[in-house]
Amino acid sequence: QVPLVESGGGYVQTGGSLRLSCTASGRSFSTFTKAWFRQGPGKEREFVARITPNGNTARVADSVRGRFTISRDNAKETVYLGMNSLKPDDTAVYYCAAGPWSDVAQEYNYWGQGTQVTVSS
Repeated sequence: QVPLVESGGGYVQTGGSLRLSCTASGRSFSTFTKAWFRQGPGKEREFVARITPNGNTARVADSVRGRFTISRDNAKETVYLGMNSLKPDDTAVYYCAAGPWSDVAQEYNYWGQGTQVTVSS
């Protein structure tokens, strides 16, 4: 068992949309910051978005600002990443994480196994 489980990845064409979900497994993460990171082929894991425990404040990376939206529903123990106007450069494995208010992957303690997003050119 993993603490977080992602879903919603898939194949889309340029300009398409996807919504990723990440649900807690085995425990509550309602008091944790939740975040999304991604790792493209041959690249290091990079920050995408994060959201405070109560969902009142969110931050997104410059590369996805205006296109991606992070939200959470603590009653469902789920965090979402809405992705619009997808580009080939968005192709990556997307990971959900729980931890501190940070954009540094190494500072997060809880991770999902990732879900693949592929955007055709």
